[in-house]
Amino acid sequence: MGHVVVIGAGQAGSSCVARLRNKGFDGRVTLIGAESWPPYQRPPLSKAYLMGEMALERLYLRPESFYSEQDIDLRLGERVQSIDIGAQTVDLGDDVLRYDELVLTTGSVPNRLPDAIGGALEGVHVVRDLANVDAISPRFASGARVLIVGGGYIGLEAAAVAAKLGLNVTVVEMSERILQRVAAPETSDFFRALHRAHGVDIREGVGLKTLLGEGSVTGARLSDGSEIDVDFVIVGVGIHPGTDVAEAAGITIENGIKVDEQGRTSAAHVWAAGDCTSFPYRGGRIRLESVPHAIDQAECVADNIMGAGQEYVAKPWFWSDQYDVKLQIAGLNTGYDRVVTRKVDADSVGFWYYRGDTLLAVDAMNDPRGYMVGKRLIEAGKSPDPAVIADPETDLKALLRE
Repeated sequence: MGHVVVIGAGQAGSSCVARLRNKGFDGRVTLIGAESWPPYQRPPLSKAYLMGEMALERLYLRPESFYSEQDIDLRLGERVQSIDIGAQTVDLGDDVLRYDELVLTTGSVPNRLPDAIGGALEGVHVVRDLANVDAISPRFASGARVLIVGGGYIGLEAAAVAAKLGLNVTVVEMSERILQRVAAPETSDFFRALHRAHGVDIREGVGLKTLLGEGSVTGARLSDGSEIDVDFVIVGVGIHPGTDVAEAAGITIENGIKVDEQGRTSAAHVWAAGDCTSFPYRGGRIRLESVPHAIDQAECVADNIMGAGQEYVAKPWFWSDQYDVKLQIAGLNTGYDRVVTRKVDADSVGFWYYRGDTLLAVDAMNDPRGYMVGKRLIEAGKSPDPAVIADPETDLKALLRE
């Protein structure tokens, strides 16, 4: 049945090759990864793994033996130099592989600070992969001073771990509030209060002007003119899709590798899945950065390589763990004009996003029932009356039967 080559040994890549074998593909399968470790989970890196609560082997998505047992050629520590879509080959520098079908699961890349403002100083870190976290973990000592640049979920998760370990934590967010790009003011207010209750110094509407130090970072000058002393810095200012190899091969890029409903790129016999892609969604085109999306789209692509001819239908959901709070998000809140608060108890609350009378998304803090019901309602295209949602006496599960 030919040779399927998958570039990118992360969640999407691992899911794709596993699905191919599970569906009976008996051709040759090669999974290429730039890192030295087998495919592993990324979400625990900035939480359980960083805190020393999870061993390396528990991060692995599947046992190392899985790949050899399934006759998957797992090639680690190898970087793709180029793709020739005409010849259907992948150049690894010291080897050239010919493919019948190629899948790009090249993920995303963290944004870094410019060198001109100190981004290259020793002690300035991003948190994206195992090497990043292994490099930063020795710095997480009680009393150390850490500056976190960026008040998104990655930055706030790192802040939570640092605060729990006794570090002195400062978060700077140049927007007027934390989580501004992804959440309503109500969710921002909830997490601001949570972090301040744990001693985190959150400064909003304040950007980083420059980092200070000779060789190693020792401080930071902020946009409001203040200066702070720091021992190290974590940069959490977003990510961008990993499209370099695809773009160099002439594959169409549009906020990621552009794919159609089935996961095909603009090049014949080339597919893509996961964080690196933009895909059709409700009349537009979006890019999602989440584990569930990476798995689902990669499995859809594997099925389509096997001839299924099915369209990928995204069901967006996300999560974030900070201190003892589990945030679960269902749907996408883009275009909301109203937020309905559903108070469960002192420690649990949900914010339900509406556009007009249409339910778009739910942010559920320590409210798994609200999350589960909200997710199912959104997927079913049902939109309960906002007043019903706001009423704490409403039996949410009953809404699913209406």
